Amino acid sequence: MPQPFAQSRYQVRFEWGTEGLDRLAPADIVVVIDVLMFSTAMTDAAARGIAVGFDDDAVTGSANGAPVAARAAESDALVLIGCLRNASAVAEAVLVEQRRRGERTSISLIAAGERDPAGVRFAIEDLLAAGAIGDALSLRGVDHTSPEAALAIEAFRGLRGALRHLLTAGGTGQRLIAKNERGRVVSATTLDDLDVVPVRMDDGFRALGAGTADV
Repeated sequence: MPQPFAQSRYQVRFEWGTEGLDRLAPADIVVVIDVLMFSTAMTDAAARGIAVGFDDDAVTGSANGAPVAARAAESDALVLIGCLRNASAVAEAVLVEQRRRGERTSISLIAAGERDPAGVRFAIEDLLAAGAIGDALSLRGVDHTSPEAALAIEAFRGLRGALRHLLTAGGTGQRLIAKNERGRVVSATTLDDLDVVPVRMDDGFRALGAGTADV
């Protein structure tokens, strides 16, 4: 009998944190989404041609996205880093990998959320970014989505015009703004201004340009 929370019958899946990743059936690609700030910092570094090692502050300082990426790397999945700024680039990278494999490729979109003593807390920014990536996949014909992924996609479609307001007004954004990091929060709200995708390698993360088949 299939596990009810594994979403195994669907090509595009959605869950939260390492616990959610463990609940899902194994996927060919895992996209780690931690918009404020792990995924956005990784994508910005990749756009500037900077490889990020596992001992760098952007990784060691991440209590949310980095553990998800590390857990995903324990499998045979291709681990990509996604955010709002590279949502379409992530979708393109998925298509390239699917063509390389020559078969339908399963994708798990994992929103890191915010970890606290009670577990993983819902994060507006990660839900919307997962929806943006799912929407970009759907526009490219990868649209066999689980109900969970479909919900994230529809949330993004309905609210895409309010990304800046939602991310700056949400709990994570307010916490960072209180630490004088409003500029970083506002920058993370921009949709599709970067065309690179960080990919996890044995020594850390490096840029995978959209449309690049070398993975």
